[in-house]
Amino acid sequence: MSLYSAILNKSSKGKKQLAVLVDPDKLGMREIEKLAAISAGAGVDYIFVGGSLLINNQLDLCVKTLKENTHLPVVLFPGNTMQMSWKADAILFLSLISGRNAEMLIGRHVISAPYLKISPLEVISCGYMLVESGKQTAVQYMSNTSPIPSSKNDIAICTAMAGEMLGLKLIYLEAGSGAINPVPVGMIENVKGSITIPLIVGGGIRTPEQAAETCKAGTDILVVGTAFEKDPGLVKEISAAIHNF
Repeated sequence: MSLYSAILNKSSKGKKQLAVLVDPDKLGMREIEKLAAISAGAGVDYIFVGGSLLINNQLDLCVKTLKENTHLPVVLFPGNTMQMSWKADAILFLSLISGRNAEMLIGRHVISAPYLKISPLEVISCGYMLVESGKQTAVQYMSNTSPIPSSKNDIAICTAMAGEMLGLKLIYLEAGSGAINPVPVGMIENVKGSITIPLIVGGGIRTPEQAAETCKAGTDILVVGTAFEKDPGLVKEISAAIHNF
């Protein structure tokens, strides 16, 4: 079964899924090994790997370390076309549909398409939507786009619907790494109610209570990164919170 088929299968059954986001620049290899072991034992569903800007050239080593220390699917969550590794299982082919920067909508995809075509990676198209979070995040700065205002549910709804109509397989609501505020519950509910494809939500989740609230609102896959970097022990708590509805 493909990774996307597995995502659809779980989503159709109402099973909430957790992805641990690993930024190769923020963790050492021993920390990554530890996080992988904790994730495998905590019922985590996926490990996402990537960041807005990687400077230490450790992506391949990070993915290799994760694959050696866990059976979990490793999915590339690239901030740019340089963040590629054939050692991963799949890649989220992100189109930043909330912005109007053509490079992020299609330009960089044209450059990476030939590489991905011959790679062993499962390519999963994803409509990426930045949401205002209380501060300027790295992804907002690096993408040169404005996020959707957190109070504008109508814009988020129409953007997500357009993404699905264009054939994208996932919609991702992103508050950003280290966001002050997570994506509002009301926006999640409205977006989920307007699409039929799985919904990913990430950014600003710090507690099991926030995680549970976010999933109850309609999130299919919850992504947490910064909170786990600071306290790996939270993995078990948040995983239990969303898997034990």
